[in-house]
Amino acid sequence: MESCSFCGNKNIKNTITEYTYRHNGNYMIFHNVPSLQCEFCGEKYFESKVLKQIEKEFLAVQNGEKVTEEIRVPIEDFSRLDVA
Repeated sequence: MESCSFCGNKNIKNTITEYTYRHNGNYMIFHNVPSLQCEFCGEKYFESKVLKQIEKEFLAVQNGEKVTEEIRVPIEDFSRLDVA
């Protein structure tokens, strides 16, 4: 990758990040995912093989495979909040 397709910056670095996969209202968070990241705007890029593995793991968990950890996440509809 020569430059960021979002902002055009040429400083792209290899990094490890967190990735949230979402499908049909279900979510799964993956830690320690390899990516490229723009040092200016923070845009992240993932290899297709990484994204395919994430999708494969998500589907396995949907079919009953155990995960490392589960968390509870509160959800609120912003339109219901009283914003002063």
